[in-house]
Amino acid sequence: MTILDGKAAAADIKAEIAKEVARRTEQGLKRPHLAAILVGHDGGSETYVASKVKACGECGFDSTLIRLESTDDAPLSQDELMARVQELNDNPDIDGFIVQLPLPRHIDEQAVIEAIRPDKDVDGFHPVNVGRQSIGLPCFHSATPAGIVELLRRNGITTKGKRVVIVGRSNIVGKPLAAMLMQKGDMGDATVTVCHSATPNLVDVTRQADILVAAMGRPGFITADMVSDGVTVVDVGTTRVPDATRKSGFRLCGDVDFAAVSPKCEAITPVPGGVGPMTIVSLMMNTLEAARRHDANR
Repeated sequence: MTILDGKAAAADIKAEIAKEVARRTEQGLKRPHLAAILVGHDGGSETYVASKVKACGECGFDSTLIRLESTDDAPLSQDELMARVQELNDNPDIDGFIVQLPLPRHIDEQAVIEAIRPDKDVDGFHPVNVGRQSIGLPCFHSATPAGIVELLRRNGITTKGKRVVIVGRSNIVGKPLAAMLMQKGDMGDATVTVCHSATPNLVDVTRQADILVAAMGRPGFITADMVSDGVTVVDVGTTRVPDATRKSGFRLCGDVDFAAVSPKCEAITPVPGGVGPMTIVSLMMNTLEAARRHDANR
């Protein structure tokens, strides 16, 4: 059984990006610049953004973190957030930027996503990028699906002719990953089934998978009886669950019961250290590509 080590793969990719950035600066080109907008003080979002800022430093990027306060007593308005998005759209020094999700409930997330210029949408969430991805045109691929595909590729796991079952139909993971794996060509040509809360006989479907992707946000949902021997399992889940033995008071738990499922697997991602680092490094890859595209206009 192979552990698909996303942390190690991400370290290799960041080293490759850093070399590319060094070559860019030697040629007189600017360093790629990633900005992030963080609204409020959600613990998970704080952690994710800090990891992204750290990755920028490791890749040789410039980075800007914009913190916007929002409380129950003084909520950030939609217009205020949209104004900051437009500032980043108009700033020629910013190659790409993200608005960290989730946003407070009173904010229209989809409106914010659609306000980001597609050529700076390095999260790959804008409808233009999603649409181009769905028909196989060049675009910024959604970061988590792109990271999953790259992790499989670097471990010699092909998708051609494979039966891939994705449990979860989110716009961030399930749908874009299905679109990527169905395309013709390298790391595509898969037969993809997307399951969700209304899928009948779910166990019968998941047992057919050569590659099973769990992306529901339900800790330990995938159990040993739901997989066949020799399957490759990709666990996207990262839910905080209480753990009194940890200093933080919690631990990260995936959507897969790792202890029970892993003995049946040909390969499996751990949580943490699997998909998470690959999501962050995919964001770095998109930012580098955004900088390349903007070079001609500077």
